[in-house]
Amino acid sequence: RVQLVESGGGSVQAGGSLNLSCVASEHNANNFHMGWFRQAPGKKREGLASIHSNGALNYADSVKGRFTISKDNVNDTLYLQMNSLKPEDTAIYYCAADTRALEGWFSHSLKEYVYNYWGQGTQVTVSS
Repeated sequence: RVQLVESGGGSVQAGGSLNLSCVASEHNANNFHMGWFRQAPGKKREGLASIHSNGALNYADSVKGRFTISKDNVNDTLYLQMNSLKPEDTAIYYCAADTRALEGWFSHSLKEYVYNYWGQGTQVTVSS
């Protein structure tokens, strides 16, 4: 069973930056596809960014150009660098992993159903 632990959330003012981290308990995380999601109060969970095990990236339009996903395969850590934060970015942020290497994963990589492991989430609050 893979455990994912997020950190790096907090409170910032609009225009600020945060860098979220997600450490995987497995030492072969370089074989996983991974992604970041968020859920704001009263809203559905939203896919933000994903990274295929081959390094291919995918972003939601809402964060493209502001957020950057990256992965450190040596330390089994996923990152989400968030710049130019807005109040509407306030949410709980989750990392997720797919250990099954589903066929066609990348074209669905911003959807929850292609992931089989989830972290507990970290709160991000952006004030105006």
